[in-house]
Amino acid sequence: MALFYHPDITTKTKTIFLSEEESKHCIRVLRMVNGKTLTLINGLGDSFDVKIIADNPKKCEVEVISHCYYAAPTFPIHIAIAPTKNMDRMEWLVEKATEIGMTKMTFLKCQFSERKAINSERLQKIAIAAMKQSKRYYLPVIEEQVSFVDFVVSNPEGSIAHCYEGSKKQLKSMQQLGPILIGPEGDFSPEEVALAEACGYSSVSLGDYRLRTETAALLAVFHASIAQGI
Repeated sequence: MALFYHPDITTKTKTIFLSEEESKHCIRVLRMVNGKTLTLINGLGDSFDVKIIADNPKKCEVEVISHCYYAAPTFPIHIAIAPTKNMDRMEWLVEKATEIGMTKMTFLKCQFSERKAINSERLQKIAIAAMKQSKRYYLPVIEEQVSFVDFVVSNPEGSIAHCYEGSKKQLKSMQQLGPILIGPEGDFSPEEVALAEACGYSSVSLGDYRLRTETAALLAVFHASIAQGI
């Protein structure tokens, strides 16, 4: 059964209107009519079986029948990444990382960053679609872009993946990760790596190969999910 999304539905909701986009998909695309049931989620772990009581393709109204709650992930996966110049690659990353189990993504402004702004609203829509498609019940938080310095100072302790030589832990073998920092196409600067380590970040390895930014981030999500048994 296809999942539909409404951020405002709660356990106190009796009836609610779907958004115009969700209404159109439900009534025009799937051809659902009054009396049909569907599943509505809010991205916060709640799942509701609901029945259509007004099959309007612009403002479909549904009535709540039953509720189920799914516990939050025990081990959150937080990726903090410098966005690539080509935003198509970041959109692809948000989609795939959501499917695998990422819980939060923060975009960083680094010394070697090529992109200084992102469209967080569009990325949020992509995350919603990926959540529904993969039948997950928690919507990842997509945070606005913040400076690297501000982020590591405000979020001490985590993991930083970079290409410089030196002692590194294997990300896939770590149990306590904190935010996982992924650098821009030119990598983090040596000063940024040093600052992160001073703030409690561990340098980690994602393998022996030099990866594109979005590939490194997706691999980090995968390793984190495996390491923590998700």
